[in-house]
Amino acid sequence: NEAPVRVGRGPLVVLLYHHRYLFCPSHQKDTLTMKLATVFALFGSAAAFAPVQQQARSSSLSAWKDETVVGITAPMGFFDPIGLSKGKDDATMSHYRESELKHGRVAMAACLGWYLDAAGVHPAFNSELSNDPLEAARQLNPVGWLQFVLGCGAIEWLAEKIKERPGYKAGDLLGAAYWVDDSDEGWVDYQNKEINNGRLAMVAFMGIFVQDLFYGNYGDMIFKQ
Repeated sequence: NEAPVRVGRGPLVVLLYHHRYLFCPSHQKDTLTMKLATVFALFGSAAAFAPVQQQARSSSLSAWKDETVVGITAPMGFFDPIGLSKGKDDATMSHYRESELKHGRVAMAACLGWYLDAAGVHPAFNSELSNDPLEAARQLNPVGWLQFVLGCGAIEWLAEKIKERPGYKAGDLLGAAYWVDDSDEGWVDYQNKEINNGRLAMVAFMGIFVQDLFYGNYGDMIFKQ
């Protein structure tokens, strides 16, 4: 019942056999040819053991799905359209959830800011910037960009410090997990709404960004006359 062991130093073995084949007497070549075939057969056998590790990882992913009640909602179920979670362990899946929440929150804020700017609400810099968000980004002076970069950097630094807390749950920067857990259906429903709205916002922002970048349309396109 020992764990399968992969065959190592494969190219070196083949090279040694090839060298001996070239410089050995002709009556030994058939024997060496069979030995070389055996080596390749061993490689094939070793490759057959690869799914053992993959199966273990798949089992780990299945366990993560069973233990996770947030983000798995109808009608999509487990949302992974391009299979990024395949073969990943718990730590990687937690990192993915953290990234999904962060990008979803940023996308929701970006959509809200875009809509307000496009509607003419632009209180910053005495409303001198364009209502086209991409044009406003080009018009923003270096001091404004410096404030933006420093502000984002401060938030990221604070988030990394919060992650060092014992019992930290992915994406829970405010520490709600210390007061309520996923056995509360209302709390689970709230988290699912956040994740689903974040997913929608990421797709939506990609659409409105491309719409403005390539066609110059940054305002309301649904009720546009």
